[in-house]
Amino acid sequence: MLVFQYHLTTPPRITPLRLKPIFSPLCIFFMALVLSFSPVLTYADDTAIYWSITKQEKAVGYLLGTIHSEDPRVLDFPLDFLDQLGSNQVFAMELVPDLPTLQKLTNYMRYQDGTSLQSQVGQGRFKEILKLLSRYQVPPDWIENMKVWAVVMTLSVPPPETGFFLDFSLSLRAAGSGLKVVGLETLDQQLSFLEEMPMPQQLELLDQAMTDYQRVQEVHDQMVDAYLADDLQALRKESELQLGQLELQLKEYFIERGINVRNRRMLASLLPLLEESAVFVAVGALHLPGEQGLIALLREAGYQLQPQPLPFAQLPVEQ
Repeated sequence: MLVFQYHLTTPPRITPLRLKPIFSPLCIFFMALVLSFSPVLTYADDTAIYWSITKQEKAVGYLLGTIHSEDPRVLDFPLDFLDQLGSNQVFAMELVPDLPTLQKLTNYMRYQDGTSLQSQVGQGRFKEILKLLSRYQVPPDWIENMKVWAVVMTLSVPPPETGFFLDFSLSLRAAGSGLKVVGLETLDQQLSFLEEMPMPQQLELLDQAMTDYQRVQEVHDQMVDAYLADDLQALRKESELQLGQLELQLKEYFIERGINVRNRRMLASLLPLLEESAVFVAVGALHLPGEQGLIALLREAGYQLQPQPLPFAQLPVEQ
């Protein structure tokens, strides 16, 4: 199953009267790619999701890997953590989820040249898509012109309930504390690898997303549990199951275009910010580990990173 829950901006929940935003990364699938294909982690402790950043013994910020979830366990922020957040001047996330960006995203999600979704996927797939997307309150007339990758993204996360996901909630907290909220990428940059993905590969992703849709909530819950436990081995195990269903060419495309290229781009945006201000960085968790992850890239740039305790109150799971 492809579950996009760790990075990118997910598409809005669409209703006939309004666009209710779903913010934050796409990324369980992309986290899976990193965990399975990064040959070694730079340091043995690089499995943490929360880090302090220093340079020449001076504190310059924090780095948090996020997950696309409304689970209350990842939204219950202890006071110590909120103090750490508020001690910075800048909050840096992958993409600022403001209204112009969301409006542009909705345009990205649909073909603008008259192309129909059915012409791309065929009548059989289209009928199944209509049925599945009805659970997301997407009106049929809107679905008619959706792009294939946008359908995959939508089906690869559970239907949202509140729209208040981890990174979006953090950005609201940061703005309320007076931090400047900035994006490390533009929407054009972030979605370019999906826009440019060959159609046969998009259809491969679509078929897998539709086949495994019934397990989306189950896998999401497993991933959140592993995330809160800082258990990358559990994430690796699930990822290996997913990657075994994809062609090698598609795996390599995601690794290079969806992860490595974006890591280098975000680093280039982040370095000038760190030179000028204390920065709290919140990006999808898959962007942290590996030889080309942000932890290693920041260290190569002269910064010291130290793992911190999980910044979430461990609430019990509702039965």
